[in-house]
Amino acid sequence: MKVFVTGGAGFIGSHLAERLLARGDHVLVLDDLSTGSMDNLAGCIGQPGFDYRVGSATDVPLVSELVDRCDVTVHLAAAVGVRLIVEKPVHTIETNVRATEVVLGAAAKKGKLVVIASTSEVYGKGVRIPFQEGDDLTLGPTTHSRWAYACSKALDEWLALAYYREKQVPVIVTRFFNTVGPRQTGRYGMVLPNFAAQALRGDPITVYGDGSQSRCFGHVADAVESVLRLIDAEDAVGEVFNVGSDREVTILELAQMVRESAGSQSEIQLIPYAEAYAAGFEDMQRRVPDASKLERVVGYRPRTPLEEIIADVVADQRTRLTAGAPR
Repeated sequence: MKVFVTGGAGFIGSHLAERLLARGDHVLVLDDLSTGSMDNLAGCIGQPGFDYRVGSATDVPLVSELVDRCDVTVHLAAAVGVRLIVEKPVHTIETNVRATEVVLGAAAKKGKLVVIASTSEVYGKGVRIPFQEGDDLTLGPTTHSRWAYACSKALDEWLALAYYREKQVPVIVTRFFNTVGPRQTGRYGMVLPNFAAQALRGDPITVYGDGSQSRCFGHVADAVESVLRLIDAEDAVGEVFNVGSDREVTILELAQMVRESAGSQSEIQLIPYAEAYAAGFEDMQRRVPDASKLERVVGYRPRTPLEEIIADVVADQRTRLTAGAPR
């Protein structure tokens, strides 16, 4: 099978590319390197069946050519990270919506399968826990740029499902919940690598708010396995799937676990949201997926223990600190 991965030099994309190559598939990666890095693809470059292009997923002729050359497209290219989203809402909206439109338009010409990467952020202010794929979506006001990402990814989903219903393009939507692991940087506000880097340096571990907000963290290897199985599942076409662990942990508890894993003496420091982001920033208290639909369709759900996930991230950040690489 030939697989085209947009955003393939990014965190999830590079792990997906490696797994595809390992099972004998051909992989073609496109990335503009705005947040991704060629270093992430060091294990892929030079391998038989691997090729890449540096360019934008909004480039219509380029994307059309690459979609045509492959059997499946996994569309991961997007603006990512809370800090980037808050600081650059125009970039967030334009990148997410336009790139998805270009990919779907190219796939529609020949009916190629497309996996659209979405996010748990689309559940917005939802309080029905755990979140199920058919739940209503409740977003915040347009005056808060924090919601630009959630809105743009929800529009991506609607667009993908519209192409499926109106133009018979086979699509699968995956809502990732806090996917973490090696190669993820804290540059744009990713909490776990930031905590790990702070703990290893002996700096204060900065927890925003009071730390009582909870999340569920899934290993990138589980996310990749879920995507691979969905690609191979006929019943997945035209459907939306939560992809993530359902083990809930507060951010304060997470900071304590990271400190212990790193063998650190760092203090844990609470930072008001108004100091970390813009005034009026809103955060959700809980974010827990119901992954039963994924398990029902593909016989798999993310289950890597949180302790193992944290150990992997700490080890990765330790290597980065030693090598002087971006954190």
